[in-house]
Amino acid sequence: MSEVPGLDTVAVAHENPDTPQPYAELGMAKDEYERVREILGRRPTSAELAIYSVMWSEHCSYKSSKVHLRQFGEKAPENDALLVGMGENAGVVDVGDGRAVTFKIESHNHPSYVEPHQGAATGVGGIVRDILTMGARPVAVMDALRFGPADADDTKRVLPGVVSGISFYGNCLGLPNIGGEIGFDAGYIGNPLVNALCVGVMRHEDIKLAQAPGPGNKVVLFGSTTGPDGIGGASVLASATFDDESHTKRPSVQVGDPFMEKLLIECSLELFEKDMVVGIQDLGAAGVSCATTELAAGGTGGMNIRLDRVPLRDHRLTPEEILMSESQERMMAIVEPSKMEAFLAVCDKWQILATEIGEVTDVTAEEAARGGRLVMTWHGETVVDMPPRTASDEGPVYERPYARPASQDALQADDAAGLPRPGTDAELRGQLLRVLGAPGVGDPTWVTQQYDSYVRGDTVVSTPHDAGMIRIADDSHRGVALSTDGNGRFTRLDPYAGTQLAYAEAYRNVAATGARPLAVTNCLNFGSPEDSGVMWQFAESTRGLADACLQLGTPVTGGNVSFYNQTGDVAINPTPVIGVLGVIDDVRTRLRTAFASEGTRVFLLGETRPEFGGSAWADTVHSHLGGLPPRVDLAAEAALGEVLAAAAEQGLADAAHDLSDGGLGVALAESALRGGQGVRVTVDGDAFTALFSESGARALVAVKPGEEEAFVALAAAHGVPVEQIGMVGGGSLSVTHPGGAVEIPLAELRESYEQTLPALMSGV
Repeated sequence: MSEVPGLDTVAVAHENPDTPQPYAELGMAKDEYERVREILGRRPTSAELAIYSVMWSEHCSYKSSKVHLRQFGEKAPENDALLVGMGENAGVVDVGDGRAVTFKIESHNHPSYVEPHQGAATGVGGIVRDILTMGARPVAVMDALRFGPADADDTKRVLPGVVSGISFYGNCLGLPNIGGEIGFDAGYIGNPLVNALCVGVMRHEDIKLAQAPGPGNKVVLFGSTTGPDGIGGASVLASATFDDESHTKRPSVQVGDPFMEKLLIECSLELFEKDMVVGIQDLGAAGVSCATTELAAGGTGGMNIRLDRVPLRDHRLTPEEILMSESQERMMAIVEPSKMEAFLAVCDKWQILATEIGEVTDVTAEEAARGGRLVMTWHGETVVDMPPRTASDEGPVYERPYARPASQDALQADDAAGLPRPGTDAELRGQLLRVLGAPGVGDPTWVTQQYDSYVRGDTVVSTPHDAGMIRIADDSHRGVALSTDGNGRFTRLDPYAGTQLAYAEAYRNVAATGARPLAVTNCLNFGSPEDSGVMWQFAESTRGLADACLQLGTPVTGGNVSFYNQTGDVAINPTPVIGVLGVIDDVRTRLRTAFASEGTRVFLLGETRPEFGGSAWADTVHSHLGGLPPRVDLAAEAALGEVLAAAAEQGLADAAHDLSDGGLGVALAESALRGGQGVRVTVDGDAFTALFSESGARALVAVKPGEEEAFVALAAAHGVPVEQIGMVGGGSLSVTHPGGAVEIPLAELRESYEQTLPALMSGV
């Protein structure tokens, strides 16, 4: 028996094989629990059960999504820029001049509903550490947010807390928030989406990996102490549906300390610069369980850990609680013995607590075949003796049944083309103002003004423009542009096409700044994988993204799957959020969306078709969702991207803005308002279709005086339809069409566009 009263050791597990264990309460299925017993040849100890339960959770193991995610690798386009792909903490791409960029997006949805401020704040902290562990300096963040109806009481609880959490953590870290998106829909009430993205910059030789090589090397835990906050946090909250008791799970939400994280960032970067670590992993979801198993599995396969050496905020914590804690601002490093003294000195300089808790070990051939050997002790008693690879890499893989829902045919047959359209110019005018001011379309400044977008001094373009852009180094004009996009309405109507449209919009947004799209990350937000209809949506969505990335040559570098986004049995609209990163050789050539120069000619690129399924017009004016989303034409998107990038490089354009939510009418209004200049346009044919269609592969471009002929030739050379539709100037948005005209003063546009969120959030 154990010499520590009540301690469940390996010896106790052998002696008491039939002790009941709470595997179901920890989210494990009976067959998963039986498989653990088979792997170990006995029942697990409480500590081992804790490790397997969090590592095999949906959030950590991707057990329901692996079979579909594999195609991101199988269909990956040939791309010399990809330096590190899926499987590490974040992907890394070469951006030229010996520099690399790492970026990734992840979800913190359920914690942000339970405790909005801390849930969102720690979501930012976690993704920043993922970027840091690649050896990069984090340089910017973004976020993609979805909430219930903007006027719902719960939205007024969740939205301000989420925004304050993001701004608090990011602003304290000194990281600019350079963009993102916000949307509202009844399906997200009770289950908001909080997806956070971070980008970091490094040189090629700075890349670090999550591995523990070298027997005899030390395992060091550094950063914050370990407490009870976040026990079973993201790994458990994100692996189950919500119910009426969700608010009682507040203790499972991590608590963030951005000031500690800032010190941890600077400390880690100095350690990297001085070559003091051979492997590194942050402690995010699954905490010590994840860090030890993944580092061991990525190295020799062997590791000995003394859990009683883990610095604690609460000394009542048991071994299993220490293993499941998701306390923030912690890192684990593998350090050569000869460098330990210098490592600890750097940590001391930054006032970072660092503790040696174990060492890397060699394994026998037999142990290696089993998956390595991870041993953990508690005051001299062995509480864990397991093959780490079985927890980190060999979790369950489910080929869950999926089937096209019977309701899908009726949904697609309910075509938005049959909805009543405005019959007069007055109605057309009124509906344009309604769509422009709709939550999710209207001005997001109420949110973004709470973020610092220009700290560090390298932000080139930020919200509200199509994409964020930063300069990557003080001695270079090279930059990267990033955009995140998703449209749950489109994806609900057709998961395959809807996901490609989300990707295409992010691709188009990046191209509209003058950058060339290079790589992709994604956060795939869906309902329960145990629902065959949801799994069909997921299968179609991943297939759509993989096919699109292959066609346009942009590899998926990594990302996140977030399942169980539903309350009870009601799932959210499937919402894949796609992040695209592009490179621009000279940020001085970048384009903004603002019409700022009177007299410049405005051109429309692309083809407009009568496509209204899932449109902002159908949603805002008729509360309708049905029909098919706009047709996808990836070849046209690629050609459009080439024209936009070349127009920026050649100095032909003064501004550019992609067409997406709300169509041409919203794009014209946004560009006019952002530049403080009116715009007069003439459209042929049906004015309603011209203004509200959401056909893809389209953009507005304001061309510099004297460059119109060159711009038209450029578009023609790439086979992109081009039409001059108007001119910048005046104090109104004026649209002339064959049947009449619509004119809206800028002041009226501004009132509609800017007042929605402030009015809804007043008094919050």
